[in-house]
Amino acid sequence: MTEVAEPATVDAVFPLERSCPFAPPPAYEKLREAGPVHRVTMQSGQEAWAVTRLEDVRQMLTDPRFSSDRFNPGFPILTKAGRQVRRPGFTPSLINMDPPEHGAARREVVGEFTVKRMKALQPRIQQIVDEHIDAILAGPKPADLVSALSLPVPSLVICELLGVPYADHDFFQVRSSTLLNREVDQETRVKAVDELQEYLDRLVATKEAEPTDDLLGRQILKQREEHGEAQHDELVSLAFLLLIAGHETTANMISLGTVALLENPDQLAIIKNDPGKTLDAVEELLRYFTIAEFATSRVATQDVEIGGQLIREGEGVLGLSYSGNRDAAAFDNPDDLDLERGARHHVAFGFGPHQCLGQNLARMELQIVFDTLFRRIPELKLAAPVEQLPFKHDSAIFGLYCLPVTW
Repeated sequence: MTEVAEPATVDAVFPLERSCPFAPPPAYEKLREAGPVHRVTMQSGQEAWAVTRLEDVRQMLTDPRFSSDRFNPGFPILTKAGRQVRRPGFTPSLINMDPPEHGAARREVVGEFTVKRMKALQPRIQQIVDEHIDAILAGPKPADLVSALSLPVPSLVICELLGVPYADHDFFQVRSSTLLNREVDQETRVKAVDELQEYLDRLVATKEAEPTDDLLGRQILKQREEHGEAQHDELVSLAFLLLIAGHETTANMISLGTVALLENPDQLAIIKNDPGKTLDAVEELLRYFTIAEFATSRVATQDVEIGGQLIREGEGVLGLSYSGNRDAAAFDNPDDLDLERGARHHVAFGFGPHQCLGQNLARMELQIVFDTLFRRIPELKLAAPVEQLPFKHDSAIFGLYCLPVTW
């Protein structure tokens, strides 16, 4: 067991900017080649361990000695403004929980995201996608695919699933964008959190008075049956997490996936010729971009060894999922986009107990969008060079601010 790590061989401060939207920073490959685990510095000034290889990232994410508690002082925070402050009355969401609380809380809601329940949503999602593509075709050219399709589709889907009025989408989209922006100051971030929590607090209270047939309404009835009363604060935290995660991630994957497919016409032809391969294409696009790469960060609660390196209790760990998903030991020619790769062991949705709760929904939305978009607008093309597109280098979730397209 190694007691002291060798100094990191790459002079870099995390997070690393993606200079190329289709490839991870070169530092990742250098770190993997130099060894599986390195001591690195983050923009916050905090030091942490960086785990670079897929096998080790997956091992870490299933080891109960690593905590997801973002309030732990050792948890790796990329920027100073990103440090969360535990305030009186705040109830942690699933993403912050550890066993046994996490397992119990996840079991309460996991039934809402089964494959069977997601398939029941398929006709409505198809209708939403068709309606937005109708509007694109009836509108001017070029069109911004982000505002016309990528963002409204998953926003409307998660609103209907949760029971959030879509008329309020501007309110929560602005605040979720603020929370994900690494460059905003702490005061602005806290204000956005407070405003969104207050909004959801009122919404949950309304549903408690008159439960509706949606995820929040069903959870209220379920909790009353099982516990005698609804767990108000827990429902607010759940709604907070699902509302943000449920539209930001999928929206950015729609935009990025569209760019990648348009820039690789040979790969796009695969799903145009055989829509049965679109699900494999979605998996590959998820691996290829890994847009929420730092969601797999953890803090050690005991001394534990990963990749031959001793991680001490209280030390933070960056599970570099983007690096792991481009690991040549796990994927042949990992920097190539190969829609027929069929590799589903990536960690774009995380891994282990905290693997993304809504992954079945995200996969289905992406499949429907890509199949429908390229079937209905087969001549779709970019209206600006890739190098001029505004990629989200400042966001905790990689994506695009706008995507001009024409046909």
